[in-house]
Formats: sequence, C-alpha cells, structure tokens
Amino acid sequence: METATARAAMADRGLIVHLAFGSMAAQTLRAAVRLGVFDLIGDGRRPAAEVAADAGAEHQPMTRLLRALAGLGLMEEHEPDAFSVTPAGALLVSGRPDSLTSFVRMFTDPAIVRAWDGLESSVRTGEIAFDAVFGTDFFSHLGRHPELSADFNAAMSQASEETAAVLPHAYDFGRFTSVTDVGGGDGSVLAGILAAHPPLTGVVHDTQDGLAQAPKTLDRSGVADRCSLAPGDFFRSVPGGSDLYLIKSVLHDWSDDQAATILGHCRAVLPPGGRVLIVEPVLPEVVGTGASAHAADGGITYLSDLNMLVNLGGRERTRKDFEEVCHRAGLSLLTATPLPEAAPFSLIECAAR
Repeated sequence: METATARAAMADRGLIVHLAFGSMAAQTLRAAVRLGVFDLIGDGRRPAAEVAADAGAEHQPMTRLLRALAGLGLMEEHEPDAFSVTPAGALLVSGRPDSLTSFVRMFTDPAIVRAWDGLESSVRTGEIAFDAVFGTDFFSHLGRHPELSADFNAAMSQASEETAAVLPHAYDFGRFTSVTDVGGGDGSVLAGILAAHPPLTGVVHDTQDGLAQAPKTLDRSGVADRCSLAPGDFFRSVPGGSDLYLIKSVLHDWSDDQAATILGHCRAVLPPGGRVLIVEPVLPEVVGTGASAHAADGGITYLSDLNMLVNLGGRERTRKDFEEVCHRAGLSLLTATPLPEAAPFSLIECAAR
C-alpha cells in the first residue's frame, strides 16, 4: 500500500523532472507559435492532417506536436488526431487583444535563451552573460535587429495588458495634471490611464525605436490629442513639465547605479507635491513570505530576476532595495501596495526627500 511518504517522494521527483523538461516545453510553445497552429485551428476542431497541410508540415510530426500541446494544457484531443484549442491555448491566437504570441516569440528567442547557458558563469562572476555571447549589450543588439526589436516592443506591450487594465483604477491619478511615462514604449499603459482620466495629459518618453508603435496605440485609444512623444535617453535626462512620473518595468532592467540615475533625473524635474510611481514586483525579504501575490506566480519573479542577471545586468528588488535606490536618487519611498489583480506587480509611490 502506498504511504504518504512514498507519495511525497514521487511528487518531489515529479517536480524535478518537470523543471528539467522546462526548456523543452518552452521550445514546443515556440514551434507551435511560429507554425501558427493556434491560428490554424481557431475556434473549431480540426484533424492534425489538415493543420499540417496548412502549416507546410508533415502529418505525423504535427500530430506529435499537437499531442504535446494537449499534454501541456493548450490543446484538447477529442478523438484520435482531432484537436481543438483550450482557453489557455486561445491566448496564443494572434490578433486577439489579449494575445501573448509576441511575448512567447520574444522570450523563447535565441536572443534571450542563449545567454542562459552562461548562468553559472554569471552567478560566479556577476557578469552579464549576454554581452559575452553576443559581443554587445541587449538593447544595442535589439537596435541592430529591427525585426527582433519589433518583437520585443510587442512582447512588452502584451506583457503590460493586464497591468494597463488594472492600473488606472488602482491609484489616485485624478490629483495630478500630467503624467510622463518614463520608458513607456508603445504607450499602452499611459493610454489606459488617460482614457480613464479625461482631464489628464501625458508624455511618453523612450528611445526613438521604443516609441515606434506609440502613435498607433495612442490614436487607437483615442488619447493622441492629450499625449505627446518625447524621444530621448533617460540616462541623460527626462522631460520636465509633469507632476507625476510613471516608471513601469524599467528599473529591473538595470543595476542599482543605473536605476538611481534614472530616478535621479525624475527627481531633478519633480515639482513640489509631485510624485514618482514605480510599477514593478516587490520581492518579500524571505522567499515564501510576504504578499500572497508573489507566492501565486509560481516562482516566475525569481526566474525573471535571474533573466535580468544573465541578459541585462538588472535585478528584481525587495522593498528595502527600492528604499535604498530611491534614497540615492533623492526620493523617499512612501508606500508599496501590491496589485493582486496584476500580480506580481506593486505600486511604489515616492516623493522628493
């Protein structure tokens, strides 16, 4: 008779095997997205032979791919060789407002994955593995590869969809007159805020490449007449004129010195009564403690922390880490409030010291 101890041991072994196969699952996802199988099946039920023919693939290998996707919870096989897309898999149908196709394409791309081979070295030395593998830093590499840069911008936009829906109603934006989104990319987050708060005006500040899709986003959201674009380099300066400076998913890309520089430029143009609002995960001081949102993400935030180590040289931070980097920039951290509806993000409000 199986004992509780034996079941626990089997579960432990299963966890290790599951984790060891993780990179294979990611590449299965990548192949499926690049072959367009979720689009080809759509809302219906299709034989694998038809999907293979439309994808320009062989029947038997396609069946095996679709069955692997079914095992991962993204497809359902109703009868031998006939498949449909599950609700989770439907998030990989392109063209949906909540699609994650670009996110998957980017985070399974060799530009992200190859540097992970150097994780051991990065842990030993603290050096950025990406720079050694590609001979340049991550963002310079994007600048030399327009298609990859476009995928990156789209992936960041898709990753922000949930937060963009929650954020406008999770903070008192109504007490401000203008918001500058520092490193705001295509403007999707700021567009949501402006749409929910008609009196506000806004500025999206990013590199010229980062702003490439912003005009379409702002126009589509009906806020283009209240929002301007400010190309530039936040390591040199940020544009003045706003009383709120929003920084979402930017600081974790950079070292503490670089993060303090970005925040310092925000502090330099902050008017009396102005605020800096950072939107990023806040790690608990000890893994497994603190806000339940961090426990709910399956450890993704900690994997993101390692991704910053190998690819960018940045890091995810605890509240104490944020307090220290803000202090260096002349800011005081006032509050750090979890966003349960957009876990693992928190709202970190700062004011001038």
